[in-house]
Amino acid sequence: MIRLTNLTKRYGSFTAVDGIDLEVPRGELFGFLGPNGAGKTTTLRMIAGILRPTGGTVEIGGVDISRDPIAAKSKLGFIPDRPFIYEKLTGAEFLRFVAGLYNQTGPAVEHRARELLALFDLDQWADELVESYSHGMRQKLIISSAFVHRPEVIVVDEPMVGLDPKAARILKDLFREYTRRGHTIMMSTHTLEVAETLCDRIAIIAGGKIRASGTMAELRSNAEHGAQGLEDIFLKLTGDNVARGLVEVLDA
Repeated sequence: MIRLTNLTKRYGSFTAVDGIDLEVPRGELFGFLGPNGAGKTTTLRMIAGILRPTGGTVEIGGVDISRDPIAAKSKLGFIPDRPFIYEKLTGAEFLRFVAGLYNQTGPAVEHRARELLALFDLDQWADELVESYSHGMRQKLIISSAFVHRPEVIVVDEPMVGLDPKAARILKDLFREYTRRGHTIMMSTHTLEVAETLCDRIAIIAGGKIRASGTMAELRSNAEHGAQGLEDIFLKLTGDNVARGLVEVLDA
């Protein structure tokens, strides 16, 4: 459902994403991990069609997003790391607006919107302007907007930021059920425990390049020095020497 071929993004002489090749099949919850500045968000924004690649291609459900952006984006839902919502709309109006962008209107959409708002405890706020929402409530609303038109693929950048424990658990369950029904989710997160327990496969990016990709069992088998947990594997692959850094700080 997602295919990246030699995907590259440069800003002047700086290469943020360096020739990535990656495939995410239908029905998979795929984790995309990396340190700050590794190229995660840039990659996700190119997949979502927000950024134009310098080179390479992005295909969503077999459709090249550069050649036919409308057809590709019609298959896609996007949850950004920083929610932007029109503040002079109510929560219900915003979901109705997003569904309308995908040419979906009528009783089925209204029912789906009400169900999503209730799922995230926003039903009492459905007719309140978004400007009165807290950060966590806005995050719940933007998550709901990614599901309201029932896309085949959802791209998610740091979904748990700002969520309370109940909402985070609901979102995890929603992700698993959504992929169980044959949809695809590609998720970036700094919460390694979430990635390890939730994702079917994981890719680790550093310096704009994919350093490793596979199931947890495959990542463990390929890790050096018998690293077992995702945290140890992540730190080894991204070159972060935590122990040395602690010593240097304490000895300074």
